[in-house]
Amino acid sequence: MSKFYILVLSLFCVYGVRGQENINLNKFRQLGQELPTPNMYRAASGAPGHGYYQQQADYIIKVTLNDENQRLSGTEKITYYNNSPDELSYLWLQLDQNIRAKDSDKNKIQTFQISNGNKADYYQFGRLHQDLSFDGGFNIEHVKDAAGENLHYYINKTMMRVDLPKPLASGETYVLDIKWWYNINDRMKIGGRSGYEYFKQDGNYLYTIAQFYPRMATYNEVEGWQHKQFLGYGEFALSFGDFEVHITAPEDHVIGATGELQNMEDVLTTQQINKLEEAKTAKEPVIIVSEDQARKAEKKRTSSTKTWVYKAKNVRDFAFASSRKFIWDAMGVKFGNRTVMAMSLYPKEGNPLWEQYSTKVVAHTL
Repeated sequence: MSKFYILVLSLFCVYGVRGQENINLNKFRQLGQELPTPNMYRAASGAPGHGYYQQQADYIIKVTLNDENQRLSGTEKITYYNNSPDELSYLWLQLDQNIRAKDSDKNKIQTFQISNGNKADYYQFGRLHQDLSFDGGFNIEHVKDAAGENLHYYINKTMMRVDLPKPLASGETYVLDIKWWYNINDRMKIGGRSGYEYFKQDGNYLYTIAQFYPRMATYNEVEGWQHKQFLGYGEFALSFGDFEVHITAPEDHVIGATGELQNMEDVLTTQQINKLEEAKTAKEPVIIVSEDQARKAEKKRTSSTKTWVYKAKNVRDFAFASSRKFIWDAMGVKFGNRTVMAMSLYPKEGNPLWEQYSTKVVAHTL
């Protein structure tokens, strides 16, 4: 047996098959993650200990969706609560959109497998045909403190460190003011959970927007700051907080978002408000915006805008969807002593399937 073959075989034994190379599968490994050593923060069962804490980050965000050039711009005020026992001399934020920047590490590490089931266009328009000309990623215009003074910050790909003038003591809060914009990606070409879909037949866009604002990274007693680079595969243990988000979009767009709509009278018609009220106690989904209404909206364009205001309490993240193509239905679901609204927003291309089943599936899941 050649030395090269022995080396390859040895590496295979050490690192395992693809997808398991970073997992310790040794039967005698320490179960640090599954059964951690108990301390003041976490019991051996995983339950919170007497010293357990979570950081908190509250956001007031104002964004504008430009439907002419597919761009999102915004400002945000972050109030960060240091509930840890540690002094923090800097803060880390996630810049998830930077995964779509031209110099993104994702373009350098992405791999794929050739399979008999793949069609030719998979290689022509798929994984081998990345649109590297797209100018993605956050453009940070400023990072300031509550007094409007510029703060020193450093961007490392999908992470941003903000240096504080003096350490943030345990129990104290700090306010950040950030201004930014980015070009929205075509989800059909570049992929990702967030972006737009273009409908050539009627010339309209449908936006599903997530990971759209600089977000506080998690800080805990296990790892300190969690500032591992975002490469496209993975989720985040974000801090809980309260959100107030103002979304300015074309006047004929319908917007669905995290939380509860605060200014219903400003953005909905009287008929739509009445339909939503009816939906709270309905046994079947109630149509708020019909397919006929959505088809009529598709044929028009307006330069006017309106702003939808949503609030969400004690959540980890915020996302929204916006389009003039949206059909909208809803029904209330009794959940303890509350009524939770199950809703669906979808284009006519999703019918009849989505109108028949989407909201019912949401309600069933609740």
